[in-house]
Amino acid sequence: MLNQTIVQELLQRAFQEDSPQGDISSSQVIPEDFIGEADLVARQEGVISGIDIFAQAFGYINPQVTVERFIADGRKFDSGERLARVCGPMRAILRSERVALNIVQHMTGIATATAAFVREVEGRNIAIKDTRKTLPGLRAVQRYAVTCGGGVNHRNGLSDAVMMKDNHLAVLRALGVPVSRAIAHARTIRIDGSPVVVEVEVDDPTQIEEVLSGHPDVIMLDNFSPEDTVAAVRQIDHRAEVEASGNMTLEKVRSIADSGIDTISIGSLTHSVKGIDLGLDWAD
Repeated sequence: MLNQTIVQELLQRAFQEDSPQGDISSSQVIPEDFIGEADLVARQEGVISGIDIFAQAFGYINPQVTVERFIADGRKFDSGERLARVCGPMRAILRSERVALNIVQHMTGIATATAAFVREVEGRNIAIKDTRKTLPGLRAVQRYAVTCGGGVNHRNGLSDAVMMKDNHLAVLRALGVPVSRAIAHARTIRIDGSPVVVEVEVDDPTQIEEVLSGHPDVIMLDNFSPEDTVAAVRQIDHRAEVEASGNMTLEKVRSIADSGIDTISIGSLTHSVKGIDLGLDWAD
């Protein structure tokens, strides 16, 4: 998922944005040959993601900078824990600091939020999934961070699976095309010779039977209450995989999980997650 091409392109964009002509602050006040050390320290607990990209950000500017990692992606850490030590020319370290921190803080925020949802449904055979609600250009790293927190990736994009959402169904109604016919047509699609997953979103219980008549692989229940989710799971009765989505919170997710659902997809894991507070502290 995180091949070197993706990482290098991310770092190239980040440094072009942050220091296109270099770091004029450090170059004026820090001697070019001054060598120092700094520690990546957690200000709060969390689950790490992006520690390797953090390290590569320093090497991208100056290969003489080395990063010793004390933790691997997917591991939990405590507040005050030292996660890595950065050593090398201080000009390069200071130029790379904000880019490296921005990436690892954001990815760790996603992994930490995902892990919290995964803990809430522990003991139930339910996948916590992400969505396409990602920041442009950052989908690969955000999806990777979800897996570091114990989550599962949904479809990567519009080219990977059929997913008929509310606006698709509205257009079908305007055209007078039955949903079952649209699902049957979708089932003829092949990617590299293999059929694609066909998923249909419903936002009202009255839509379920019509959708089931087309035999989709997955039915997504959008913004159903816990009570309506239980009823929908019973109605579907294993005739399709059942996914719940829509304004999911930690307070709500356990009651949804207890309904017998198969998957819960959560847009907030990527579109509005708060970064974890990590700092790079000068090592005296």
